Amino acid sequence: MDIPLIAGTVSTVAFAVSNLPMLRKALRTRDVSSYSLTSMAIINAANAVYSLYVFSLPLGPIWALHTFYYVVSCAIMRVLCVAQRPAAPPFAPSPAGAEPY
Repeated sequence: MDIPLIAGTVSTVAFAVSNLPMLRKALRTRDVSSYSLTSMAIINAANAVYSLYVFSLPLGPIWALHTFYYVVSCAIMRVLCVAQRPAAPPFAPSPAGAEPY
């Protein structure tokens, strides 16, 4: 193994492990209220674009890191963020005789 590959592997494991407490707390409490849908959308769009770069590289530790972060970590946060949002109120027709705006 060469030094860059060892460094990539070690950093991949470190980054993946550093995400585990956040994921564990989110799964345990189901509370992701501190994450906005806009923030989640921007993060996911940026990761989708970054995927084009990552998956053009030779197979290596960056693939594992990006796959874990994007597929596992972000997917869990996306699902919890969307599931926690209140549903939109049902459409209520205006009362009879009310003037339209």
